[in-house]
Amino acid sequence: MIQLSILKISGYGPWTLTLGSDREHELQMLQASLYKEVQKLFSKKNCLVFLNRADEFFVVSNGLDLDDHIQIQKSLKKLFDVRLTISIGFGKSSFEANLKAHDGKINKIILNKEHNIFGFINGKSDSKVSIMHLDIDDLTSKRETNSPYEISSIIFALYSKMSKFFLQKNSLTFFMGGDNFMIIASEDAKKSVQNFIDLIKSDDKISLNCGIGNGYTAREAVKLATKSLDTIREIRDSGKEKPEVYELSC
Repeated sequence: MIQLSILKISGYGPWTLTLGSDREHELQMLQASLYKEVQKLFSKKNCLVFLNRADEFFVVSNGLDLDDHIQIQKSLKKLFDVRLTISIGFGKSSFEANLKAHDGKINKIILNKEHNIFGFINGKSDSKVSIMHLDIDDLTSKRETNSPYEISSIIFALYSKMSKFFLQKNSLTFFMGGDNFMIIASEDAKKSVQNFIDLIKSDDKISLNCGIGNGYTAREAVKLATKSLDTIREIRDSGKEKPEVYELSC
């Protein structure tokens, strides 16, 4: 069971107009500062925040109850002029949790009115989270024949394909920067990742590595996913034939 908490800036459009036309630099700094603080607050509670469209954040919040969310909202209120709404949902997959959180927000299922928290909460649970961490194998060689912007174009084209492929597996994909992607994965997604790697290798001549981690909290799952990815690199660097997928569980 996955619990997602979706944070979104409330009334962002009208608020930005109050800053005048010379505001873009201010907005970019605000979004960066907000992301940093949201990540800091949730990571202290063993969660992980994924940036979505800069004014919205997806948090794998397994183990957090309503009081945890209220504490975070209180901290954010002290630090920023803008306010955030939190929509919480849970489900067998990250996509289902996303739909349930959206349903709670749209239908105004209020968990705490004062702190703008909506949805359905699973709270303390012993359910595991699965995270897949993918990166491009040997991106350095592509930099020899492509400019930095062309590399970015390749990365974002891959992100688009990855997002569409794994959405069909009820899983959510996020670009983490560089050549790194993370997927809040369903069982179907984990079973299908080798097929995706083979598809990209065939169609785009891009080789991918995938580390999978399974843990009781998001940070635990991501730690194991990254450790799995590191293990693939270690096997490669030792001269042995490397696996393209490696999985660890707590």
